[in-house]
Amino acid sequence: MSTLKIAGLNLDISWKNKEQNFKQIEEQFASTEADLFLLPEMFSTGFCMEAEEVADRNEESLTWMKSFAKSKNSAVAGSVSVEENGKFYNRFYFVFPDGSFEYYDKRHLFSYSGEDKIYTAGTERKIIDYKGFKILLQVCFDLRFPVFSRNKNDYDAVFYVANWPKSRVEAWKALLKARSIENQAFLFGLNRIGTDGYNLKYEESSLVYFPDGKEIFERKHNLIITEWNLDELKEFRNRFPFLNERDEFGIIYNK
Repeated sequence: MSTLKIAGLNLDISWKNKEQNFKQIEEQFASTEADLFLLPEMFSTGFCMEAEEVADRNEESLTWMKSFAKSKNSAVAGSVSVEENGKFYNRFYFVFPDGSFEYYDKRHLFSYSGEDKIYTAGTERKIIDYKGFKILLQVCFDLRFPVFSRNKNDYDAVFYVANWPKSRVEAWKALLKARSIENQAFLFGLNRIGTDGYNLKYEESSLVYFPDGKEIFERKHNLIITEWNLDELKEFRNRFPFLNERDEFGIIYNK
């Protein structure tokens, strides 16, 4: 039986202050044990368009993630602003307990905030294999584009990490549930809380779903705790084999 215990953090991100955010995360996860620790979008700086100022140039956040994963003997995942070869990326790192890692660069950049003018879009989906689970990595605005995340029967679960403000939070909640149901997958949507440097407010809105639409998590202060059972997912898909009737299609990237 494959199970996966995940602890996500509703982090009130300290604006442009990496060391303070690293410290906060360590403190809030100090007494928590899990197979995987999940962090919000741009957890080390906040969703910041001043990339020249905040982007990691020397893998600062990745180095911290590797250290944290080693100390917990668990995986850790979350997105950060990075610079690579003169370009900026909103990069979702997945760091394994041994310090190895994979990453996904956010595909759908939030033009409403100008993210597309500063950051470079990724071009590939990324599915991580961890403890028997195949997990699709997605970031915030990706949630509004169901074609890109359509389950081709190639993943069991999907993570959405975000800085999704209170003013549009009902869309966040509705779309998370829809993505879980339509893709017959476990889904963890992790949002930040607090107020950012642009005075945007974020309310507690992190959610975890089983593909029948039921919420499957508990809140412990700022932590969201869930445990997934792969056998339960397989049994559900066998009873309701809707994915077998999915439409076949390809994606043509327009940029």
